[in-house]
Amino acid sequence: MTIYNAMPIKEKLLSALDGCHELELDLSLVGEIDTTGVQLLIMAKQEANRLLKSLRLVAHSAPVREVLDFYNIAAYFGDPLHIPARERA
Repeated sequence: MTIYNAMPIKEKLLSALDGCHELELDLSLVGEIDTTGVQLLIMAKQEANRLLKSLRLVAHSAPVREVLDFYNIAAYFGDPLHIPARERA
């Protein structure tokens, strides 16, 4: 989820929101996320709210958790962040 693939991701997110009432976004395979990726997640959350739909972020990968923590915005999305046991020190 970087600036290099932002447009296709944006289109997929908006299309997915258009075709459902509730969307669960599995982030477990996100290996890289930058500020643009965060902006896409915020845009998706705002669009879901505007459309009175539910968007849940689940299975946050380590890079996603790190960037949400860095920007201190995990609470904005309201989804629990689970850290797999294999990643705990």
